[in-house]
Amino acid sequence: MPDGGRTTDAREGHIPTATTLTKTDTAVGIPAARRAGIVVTLVLGGLTALPPLSMDMYLPALPAVTRALGSSAATAQLTLTACLTGMALGQLVVGPMSDKWGRRKPLLLGMVVYVFATAICALAPTVELLIGFRLLQGLAGAAGIVIARAVVRDLYDGVEMARFFSTLMLISGVAPVIAPVIGGQVLQVTDWRGIFVVLTVVGIALTLVVVKWLHETLPSEKRHSGGVGEALGTMRGLLADRVFTGYMLAGGLAFAALFAYIAASPFVVQEIYGASPQTYSLLFGVNSIGLITVGQINGRLLVGRVSMDKVLAFGLVVITLAGVALLLMTSGVFGEPSLFAVAAGLFVLMSAMGLAMPNTNAQALMRTPHAAGSASALIGTASFLIGAVASPLVGIAGEATAVPMAVVQVVCGAGSLVCFLALCRPWRSQHRVATTELTGP
Repeated sequence: MPDGGRTTDAREGHIPTATTLTKTDTAVGIPAARRAGIVVTLVLGGLTALPPLSMDMYLPALPAVTRALGSSAATAQLTLTACLTGMALGQLVVGPMSDKWGRRKPLLLGMVVYVFATAICALAPTVELLIGFRLLQGLAGAAGIVIARAVVRDLYDGVEMARFFSTLMLISGVAPVIAPVIGGQVLQVTDWRGIFVVLTVVGIALTLVVVKWLHETLPSEKRHSGGVGEALGTMRGLLADRVFTGYMLAGGLAFAALFAYIAASPFVVQEIYGASPQTYSLLFGVNSIGLITVGQINGRLLVGRVSMDKVLAFGLVVITLAGVALLLMTSGVFGEPSLFAVAAGLFVLMSAMGLAMPNTNAQALMRTPHAAGSASALIGTASFLIGAVASPLVGIAGEATAVPMAVVQVVCGAGSLVCFLALCRPWRSQHRVATTELTGP
């Protein structure tokens, strides 16, 4: 929307700025959310944990999949790209659906399809079929991602929402910690197909939990009644909001730096440095603990005391500098780097994500109280599409070098910082007032 900040209904494609939010605009259901806070948090944490669980449990098996199905490393990495692409495109569909029909129905449909697709992945005889059903798995799994964010927007606003995102990161962040460990242990007793069997069981269990405990959070009077045209109009209005788009792109590019690490690390740690799947799982878990810890520092100590934009800017700078350090190390500027040195650089990069991800999500969604599903879809789609493009680039030079991973991380980190500064313009007086109102002095 124009900088002047004229506020109209999001159904007409215009997005209210943070300065225009009143008590009547804030999310509904906050008292109910507090009464069922623990249950809602655990369910939403499970939904947001499912995608990283689907990705990260599979990572230690990626070299084994390459050998078992007779494919190249680049082709095997397409199984990651397919899942990421599916998650991106699926959110574009599920987000508007949830604004029109509520949160529960699209979520349950997505969970059922996810279970089916994951079960077929366990039986895939060729890498091509595996890629195809990983795409379907991603399309269905997108429901949990986009609807979890939309539910948070239904229930919370302002500082509460930012803090809840950090709490959600604690719950969902357990998945990246334990997923590679579980994957490594599964590989001790069976092959890579057993990982998809475990994911199928997890999908079934989470579906049953959603049926029993996650109630509808979008009242019928708050839903959109229009069809595809209205959904597209709403998304056009969201993208026309320069500041929203800035947060969306900044978060998406930071997310891509994370996925460059996810796609490359199995080969970097296991093939270049000769670590076992169990050692790789341990290092991945340590990095994930860093992300969780910093996320909790953000939610419990920084939000409400320090401007979210300042915290976000610091996080993006650290991500970029960590990428530069990794590029210098992997290109041999300081000689042959040790696994410890590379792991330390990745730890810093991963930890800084705890400042970037919750704050970009919260700042973007604060501007979209009347179109949370569509806004969540655009945020998620941008993140996963950019991540899907970045993931195969890390293997472009083969399995013997980590330089492409570092190059992608530097480009994405710098790009996220540029988008934040150029589009969000946090120093401008109008935006500073909006941020102060929502974060506290």
